[in-house]
Amino acid sequence: MTVHAIEIQRDIKVKDSYNVEPAKLISGSPHQTAWNVYSDRTNRFHCGLWEGEVGKWRVSYTEDEFCFLIKGCVEIADEAGTAKIFHPGDAFVIPAGFKGTWGNLEPTGKFYAILEH
Repeated sequence: MTVHAIEIQRDIKVKDSYNVEPAKLISGSPHQTAWNVYSDRTNRFHCGLWEGEVGKWRVSYTEDEFCFLIKGCVEIADEAGTAKIFHPGDAFVIPAGFKGTWGNLEPTGKFYAILEH
């Protein structure tokens, strides 16, 4: 079996651009782009790069996600309103089952790794 590393970078040709679903949108018009660089054979593990414009929307995670912020500023708040702000260089995990809001306070970019259950 050949093993090789896959570099996560923006210049890959396959990207997915989309807007937040209107039913989830709280503020702004946060257009988003994802460059999914790798998905495993089971299609449960994914990683790549994501960028999004300023805005805030409701989230409900069925997957575990590791994030490493590379630009911008993000505010994550749970349903009780407890919020945490992240800046470039910060790493965090959003566990499956989390419900709350994701807010891009500035145009934002992150590296992500997702495990779907």
